[in-house]
Amino acid sequence: MANDWLSDRAHAAEAEVSGGFDLTQCVREPIHLLGGVQSHGTLIAVELATGLVRIAAQNTGKVLGLEPDALIGAPVTRVLPERDYLETVEAAAGEDEVPIAFPVLVDSGPTGRTLDVSAHRSGSMLVLEFEPRENDPFAFSSFYKGVRRAQARLRSATTAEDCCQIAVREVRALTGFDRVVAYRFDEEDGPGEVVAEDVVDGWDAWLGLWFPATDIPPQARRLYRENWIRVICDVDDPTVGLVPSRRPDTGEPLDLSQAALRTVSGFHLEYLRNIGVRSSMSVSVLQEGSLWGLIACHGAEPIRLTPEVRSACEMFGAAFSLQLAAIEERERADALAESARRAAVVAGLLENGLEDRLSTHGHAVARLLDADGVVLSRNGRVVRGGDAFPDELVETLGRKAAELAPGAVWATDRLAELPEEELAPAPGRTGDGPAGVLMVPLSRTGDFLAWSRGERPAPRQWAADPSSPVRMGPHGERLTPRGSGEVFRAMMRGRSLPWTAQDRSAALELWRLLTELVLRHANAMDALNDELRQTNRDLDTFVHAAAHDLKEPLRGISNAATFAIEDATDLDERTLSRLRTTQRLAVRMDELLNSLLHYARLGRAGLRVSEVGLDAVLDTALEVAGQRLDEQRVRVVRGPLPKVWADPDRLYEILVNLLVNAAKYARDGVARQVEVTTELHPVEGAEGVCGGAEELAVVVRDNGIGIEPDRQHEVFELFRRLHDAPAADESGGAGVGLAVVKRIVNRHGGRIWLESTPGVGTAFYFTLGEGSVPPSA
Repeated sequence: MANDWLSDRAHAAEAEVSGGFDLTQCVREPIHLLGGVQSHGTLIAVELATGLVRIAAQNTGKVLGLEPDALIGAPVTRVLPERDYLETVEAAAGEDEVPIAFPVLVDSGPTGRTLDVSAHRSGSMLVLEFEPRENDPFAFSSFYKGVRRAQARLRSATTAEDCCQIAVREVRALTGFDRVVAYRFDEEDGPGEVVAEDVVDGWDAWLGLWFPATDIPPQARRLYRENWIRVICDVDDPTVGLVPSRRPDTGEPLDLSQAALRTVSGFHLEYLRNIGVRSSMSVSVLQEGSLWGLIACHGAEPIRLTPEVRSACEMFGAAFSLQLAAIEERERADALAESARRAAVVAGLLENGLEDRLSTHGHAVARLLDADGVVLSRNGRVVRGGDAFPDELVETLGRKAAELAPGAVWATDRLAELPEEELAPAPGRTGDGPAGVLMVPLSRTGDFLAWSRGERPAPRQWAADPSSPVRMGPHGERLTPRGSGEVFRAMMRGRSLPWTAQDRSAALELWRLLTELVLRHANAMDALNDELRQTNRDLDTFVHAAAHDLKEPLRGISNAATFAIEDATDLDERTLSRLRTTQRLAVRMDELLNSLLHYARLGRAGLRVSEVGLDAVLDTALEVAGQRLDEQRVRVVRGPLPKVWADPDRLYEILVNLLVNAAKYARDGVARQVEVTTELHPVEGAEGVCGGAEELAVVVRDNGIGIEPDRQHEVFELFRRLHDAPAADESGGAGVGLAVVKRIVNRHGGRIWLESTPGVGTAFYFTLGEGSVPPSA
C-alpha cells in the first residue's frame, strides 16, 4: 500500500512540471537567490542606515495588515515596536557582519496578532521574518527540560552508531516528523548513506540505503555548512515573491542564505514529492568544519515548527556534532595506544639494518596495517615485501612524498579514481596493481614507506541508479523516486578496504620509531592543536546558539511578565503572584545559561601562570566569600600556604567556590570552621617508586554537613546539587561551582578529589600540576 502511494506521488510530481529535466541546471541553480519566501510567514528588508523598509514580501498585507506598497519607503516602526527594533539592530550590529537569527515576541499592531520575529543581517540590510504564533501557549520550562533530557541521552552514547540512533529518535520526538534519518556522506562531496533511522509504521525502511551525490548539489551543501537547520513546511506551498525583486542599492537579488522562510528550489520540491513527502527539515552535522552528514526529517503532512523548536533542533545538531567528535577522538586515542604496541613489536624486527631486515620481515610489516604489500624507498634503494609494487607506482609515490612533510600520512582507497593533479600519473587506471595505498614520507627528498591493498569489491544498495539520477517517465525526464521499493544493487569496483584511523596511527608510530626524529613530537602536537582549534570553533557555534536562541526568548518572557505587572491595574493577587514567579524563573534560567557559558569558556581560555602566594590569593578570595562565612558564623583557619605557580585569577575562583560551599553547607551544633592549608600527598599512579613520590595539595577542610559516600562521585558534575542549601541561605546555586573548580584544576594539569563523612565534614584537595611549587617555596 505504501509503495502504491509512493508511485502515485511520483506520477503527480511528473505531471506538475512541464518539459525535460536538466540536471546541470539543478547543480547551477542559485538557491539562496530565488527571491521568495514560504507563505506561512512574511519578510521585509530594512535599510540599517535609515531604518526604512526597502523590500517586502507580497503577503505582508495578510500577515502584517499592511500591503507592500504601504511598507516600502516607510519606517520599520510601522510594524515593529521601536524598542524591539533597536534591540534587534544592536544585537545584529554586535555580530560584526556575521548573520544571526533569534526569535522575539512582539505585537504586530495593525492585525492585532502576536508574531514570532526572526532577524539577521544581510550586508547593509536587516532582514526581518514574521511568522504568526500558534494558538497554543509555548511552555518553555517543560520544553527546555525535554531538550535537556534529549541531550543527556545523546551524551550517554558510547559509539557513533548509538549516537546516530539516539539522535534520530530524539529529533523525531521533538518535532513529530514521520521519518528521521541520520545521513552520512562518503566524503564531503560524495554520495550519502542512511546510517540510522526512526520511522512511523507503514513507511519503507531506508536504513542502509545509499543516495547519489546529485541528490544534494554543491550549493545546497554550502548552505548546510553555513546554516545548522533548514525547514520546509509544505512542498505544495505557493511561493511568495519579493517587491521589488532586486535590492535597490545593488541591483542584485536579496541574499536569503540565512532566512528561515527562504523559498525552495523547484528541483528539490519535485524530489520531495517523488518520495511522498509534504514537509521536511534538515539539521547539519559538521566535523572539523566539513559536512559529515545530515539529520533529515520527512513528514506525510505539512508541519510548522515554532522558532523555539527550530532553535532546539539547531542546538541539538550542534551537540550531536560535538558528541560524534568526542566519540571519534576517544576511538582515535584507543587506536593509537594499540597501534603503538603493535608498531613497537614490528620496529623491533627492523633493528640493525632497516632495508635488509625489511626484505626479511616484509610480511610482518604489511600485517601491521592488514595490507597486502609494503615498500620502502630510501636513499635510492627500494625494498619490497608481500604483493609487488609496480615500478611506475614507486616513482610516482616518491614524487608525491617529496611534496609532503615527513610523517604526514597520505592515503587513498581508490587509487585509480584520483585526478591527475593529485597523483600524476595515477597508476592502476587499467586495473593493474594495488587499489589502495597508505604512505608515510620519511624525508623531504622523496624517501617513503608505503603499504598497499588490492581491490575488494563491495556490494552497495542504492535508492536509485547512481549513474542515472534522472529517468524517463510519462511526462519526460524526472528525478528518480527514492525508496526501498526501488533498490538498485551495485558492486563497487576498483577500491580497497578503507584505511582506518588505527591504520594511520600504526603507520605514524612506526615512522616515529624508525626515524627517531624529534619532529615527530612537533608534528603530532601541531595536528592535535589543529583538532582542538576546530573543536573549539564547533563549541563556539554551540555557545552562540545557546546565547542567542535561549537567552533571547527568556528576555522576552521576562519583559512580557514585567510589562504585564506594570501596565495592568486590575490583576488579582493570584495572577500577580504567577507573573512574579515567571519573572523569577526566567532570571533563574538566565543565570543557569550564564553559568553554562562560563563553564564552556574556561575550557578555551588561556592560562596566565605566574608565581603567586596562596596567602595573598586567599585574602582576595575572602573579600568576596568572607561575608557569606561571617553570616553563617564560620571561622577561617589558615595553615602553611606557600607560593605556587598558577593563574592567580583562576586560583582565586577555586578558593571562592570552595569557601562559599563551606558557608552554604555549614552544620548546626558545632563551632563552625573552615581550614585552608597545604599537605603532601602521594602522586597518583606513583606506587612502586622508592619512598613514594609526593606532590603538594591545597586543602579546604570544613566541619559541615558532609556528603553521603554514594553521592560523592557526582559532586563535580555540571548542574548537580546533591542537597538543598539550609533555609538560612536562599541563594541556592546553579550546581556549577564545583564543575568549574574541576575544570580550572584540570587546565592547570592538576587533579582534585574529596574526603567526606556525613555529619563530620568535607575536605577538598587539589593540585596544580607538575612543577606548580617553586623551589624557593
